[in-house]
Amino acid sequence: MTGSHPTRSRFAAALRPAAFGADPAGERMERIRRSPNFANGVFVNPVGARIGPSGSMLKFASTYFRKEERIRRAPAGAVPVHPTTVADLAAPPASGLRLTWMGHSSVLAEIDGRRVLFDPVWGQRCSPFSMVGPKRLHPVPVPLRELAPVDAVVISHDHYDHLDMPTIRALVRGHAVFVVPLGVGAHLERWGVPADRMTELDWHESTEVAGLTLTATPARHFCGRGLRNTQHTLWASWVVAGPEHRVYHSGDTGYFPGFAEIGAAYGPFDATMVQIGAYSDYWPDIHMTPEEGMRAHLDLQGGDPAKGIMLPIHWGTFNLAPHPWEEPAEGTVSAAEEAGATVAVPRPGQPFEPGPGLPLEPWWRAIAARPVTKTPAGAEGAAEPAGLTGPSGATGGSGASGTAGGADPAMPIPQS
Repeated sequence: MTGSHPTRSRFAAALRPAAFGADPAGERMERIRRSPNFANGVFVNPVGARIGPSGSMLKFASTYFRKEERIRRAPAGAVPVHPTTVADLAAPPASGLRLTWMGHSSVLAEIDGRRVLFDPVWGQRCSPFSMVGPKRLHPVPVPLRELAPVDAVVISHDHYDHLDMPTIRALVRGHAVFVVPLGVGAHLERWGVPADRMTELDWHESTEVAGLTLTATPARHFCGRGLRNTQHTLWASWVVAGPEHRVYHSGDTGYFPGFAEIGAAYGPFDATMVQIGAYSDYWPDIHMTPEEGMRAHLDLQGGDPAKGIMLPIHWGTFNLAPHPWEEPAEGTVSAAEEAGATVAVPRPGQPFEPGPGLPLEPWWRAIAARPVTKTPAGAEGAAEPAGLTGPSGATGGSGASGTAGGADPAMPIPQS
């Protein structure tokens, strides 16, 4: 008798929860092997990168679990989520371009009459398990059922804080096309996304969705969801260009010279969404500091700080690194001031249209564990949050895990 043993199959399935996704196989794997970015059985970075923690993990653990450090890694009060996101999004953007940061790396970009949702994570934890892993520090600004339809869902890579199974399963009920890096489609296929609503791209490949051109561009990171990180799914940054506007989303990446090449080939950009959080000296090659993020933004704009606006992403929502909670925002504001560049640091769910004279409100300072007193240039007199409220106006509430005492003690994994 041939074939797999039923008991063994059930045991294997139990060891691999659905949230782990699926490994590429068949024609998908053959296409991966043909990629110029695949060598010696794995996808490779544009420049060398250490993807595992460097230095002493014992020293890292002692720093990470120190009480004073833990307190600073979470806000001291409820994060002021923008209360009227749904109403604000009901009217089209006057300029044709509007961005809404939903927290972490999730951004809704409205571009020339179309809507693109980057790295949507609406889950309570960025983890394959419901009871373990980094927990949200603020509620989602808009329930998915209240978010108007989107044309494209774009994924940068398959780590849990960028690719969330429950969110994907909810979004597949709409009509959106899913555009993902090469190999990531195996996960989506397992979760019920039809093949005809999915496009997988290698670096510098493009696809057209509803009049927009979406292009996968290089990034310096890595991949993996299961117990074995086989590096068989690609990671990417993204360029989205419409008839009048173009934007860039970095996904997760360390700094590398390729930003200037991306800018020269596809820029300049009306807005860049750049990762500036969850960095550490223990994984310096796969995430950027705020200073490196600003340098990347300038590279993407051909070195001209007057071009475009930068939206810092990958911070504020999950506790994923040893740095203080507010440090990514504060560092980005300082780096922009030094460079003469324009940044927007909105509250989660606060839509804005990129443009000159955009006000900068340092809302994060009111809830930092150790309040920051420095005022960025041009923000004198900016109002502090009128009330630390969630979408329904409640202070805290069941979904607001925004206190230092509620910080998740789980050790971060440098995959985010």
